[in-house]
Amino acid sequence: MKKTDKKIEKQIIQTLTEVCDRLLELYPGFEWLTHTVNFNAFPTSLKVVCIFENDAQLTDLVLNKEDVYIQNLIIHQLQQQGIKLQTKQIVFDSETRCEAQHNGKWAKRLK
Repeated sequence: MKKTDKKIEKQIIQTLTEVCDRLLELYPGFEWLTHTVNFNAFPTSLKVVCIFENDAQLTDLVLNKEDVYIQNLIIHQLQQQGIKLQTKQIVFDSETRCEAQHNGKWAKRLK
């Protein structure tokens, strides 16, 4: 990883940690978030995954259009760091889906 890539990675982690802390306060059932990135295709390769406990919480989130708030929050916070992200690069997932489809192995699921 190049020095500039390490700097960008650090900014992404710091920004997403702040977003995560905020979402933990606002949304019961929100568990954590993570990201994947290939710096050879940055920023279009950046993907943010927001994980909730179960699918019912995800359904409620979408019905109440709270997913839009979360997407906008992530986009805005990363934009403050000069990182451009589109809504299609933010996805929502659940622990129950990972358990059912990948036996709870997030590393395999995120590949």
